[in-house]
Amino acid sequence: MHQNSIRSDIKTERKIISVSVKRQLTIPQKYFDVLGFSSEAECILQNDSLLIRPVRVTGGVEFSEQILSDLISQGYEGQELLEKFKEYSKAVRPAVIKMLEDNEEFARNEKGRIPIDELFGTEE
Repeated sequence: MHQNSIRSDIKTERKIISVSVKRQLTIPQKYFDVLGFSSEAECILQNDSLLIRPVRVTGGVEFSEQILSDLISQGYEGQELLEKFKEYSKAVRPAVIKMLEDNEEFARNEKGRIPIDELFGTEE
């Protein structure tokens, strides 16, 4: 059965699943197939809920295009372009993780605010 035809049949469905002693979950096969999971899942803590969804690779294409465009404008080409692209591509995920960690830290800030000059720097 085609993925889209399965998905259109599901509005909301609830299923109780077990958690192993190692805190592992098994995604029911039907959900796995319908949602298009592969080898990775994104896990999001949201208020008092846990959201688990497939990792979508499509956003990386935009980063790749931006990285390549920037490197080409800097004059890289051939093998050197390929090596720089690999280097920059490896740095994207850690940078996004750092950004998310910083965002979480900001959310935990007692006042919930950061002075504007600390956020953007001074006008000097």
